[in-house]
Amino acid sequence: MEHVSVDLWAANLQVAPESLQGWLSGVEARLQQAATRGAALLVMPEFCCAQWLSFAPAGLPAQEQLGWLAETAVEARDEMRRMVRETGVALLPGTFPVAFPSADAPEGYLNQAWFLTPEGGLQVQNKLSLTPLEANGASGVTIAGTGINVFEWQGLRCVIAVCLDAEYTALWSKLGGLDLDLVLIPAKTDMITGYNRVFSCARARAIELQTAVCCVGAVGAPLTPWQQDTGVGGASVYLPCDVSVALDGLHAALPPQTAAHGTDLVLQAVGIPVGQCRRIRHGAAEAEVRPGLWSGDHLTVEGEAA
Repeated sequence: MEHVSVDLWAANLQVAPESLQGWLSGVEARLQQAATRGAALLVMPEFCCAQWLSFAPAGLPAQEQLGWLAETAVEARDEMRRMVRETGVALLPGTFPVAFPSADAPEGYLNQAWFLTPEGGLQVQNKLSLTPLEANGASGVTIAGTGINVFEWQGLRCVIAVCLDAEYTALWSKLGGLDLDLVLIPAKTDMITGYNRVFSCARARAIELQTAVCCVGAVGAPLTPWQQDTGVGGASVYLPCDVSVALDGLHAALPPQTAAHGTDLVLQAVGIPVGQCRRIRHGAAEAEVRPGLWSGDHLTVEGEAA
């Protein structure tokens, strides 16, 4: 594949659907719009399912919210697979809590991203690095994943990195050797500082890995007055900074959005040049710098303070 078009939905978590079917209908409408525009994939932010809290059982205790969301996600998944099959557009519907009982955490939950394809395929990626709120939150214990799922989609080598995972070089040093064509980052950040960390790191990773990186973050927080809501989201597609693909490494972008903006926007990233990025990465096209990751394994730490 030479080019791929992707829709990135910076969903506003203050949107309050009245039912699961209402939420699913909104997703289906976005999939249909993506199909009309020729997009092959719709990507939604991390924990977009938090919108479901608007129709949660009355008086649901905080410590039971993850469990209820996990049960509702199981109910929603078959319907999302139907929509993907009928529209022909793949879907990454954000992340969901998935129950993961174990000896160490009998009531724990994974923060898991799903990638659904029209052919019926399902790929999953668990969030690897957790925020303190996830690890010790009032809604339940979230468990960190331990594996990286590299999967093929339409001839592209793909991987998903969930929000905070974008910030750690230890992960990306592993990803750098995997010859990736497309990295997808669903995110949810509570402040502009978190947005800047995740999106800035995503941009750096596109340069480092010489590949396309798609990042989308949720706007706002559910059930929060917009005057008190500091959640910031947006969407960007980053590329290597190279004259043959993008002078500034930016293919398409939405500016950061807050709940005060009242936005619920889709970034239409048309014709992402994955083929040319691959040629640069493989050394089959002229590049401004030497293709491939640079290894520091040969370096020693010196100096009086070492």
